[in-house]
Amino acid sequence: MPTILSHPAVVMALLPAFRERLPVWAVPAASLCSIVPDVDVIGFRFGIQYGDVFGHRGFSHSIFFAFAISLLVLFALRLKTRIQKPVSVFIFLFLCTVSHGILDAFTNGGLGVAFFSPFSNLRYFSPWRPITVSPIGISQFFSGPIVDVMESEIVFVWFPCMIIFISSLILLRANRVRSQS
Repeated sequence: MPTILSHPAVVMALLPAFRERLPVWAVPAASLCSIVPDVDVIGFRFGIQYGDVFGHRGFSHSIFFAFAISLLVLFALRLKTRIQKPVSVFIFLFLCTVSHGILDAFTNGGLGVAFFSPFSNLRYFSPWRPITVSPIGISQFFSGPIVDVMESEIVFVWFPCMIIFISSLILLRANRVRSQS
């Protein structure tokens, strides 16, 4: 898996496309949504095996889970604040959450991602897997291949997200200038 430092990079990449439709709390909520699928690692302490439905990269990495969590976060936050464009907020939260499994599918380790759980526990990888998998657990991360992991995440996650972010800002600005002319 990419580290929890890299999953929120997608939030930043998507932000320009949604920024005018998002309440202030949406960015921290989306960042949390991009990380929350890895809550499944707690299952190891309870004897849940990696390849089980509720194992790592199982149900919590699925499209169904991303949909459900995004809806739950939207409704929970909607109780506390008025949301002008709830559909846009939901789509933003969903894309940020589902991106977790997509990034994990591009790693070079593990058993793949159960995108269609709970309907199928079949695991999928991308045909191209350039991201060095991060060890599960903080101690293994810092005693292991930290440089290789961070290097691959900078190259294959952060850099592309930064390009998307900057390109989106440029396109939005060009559209704004053109519409004012």
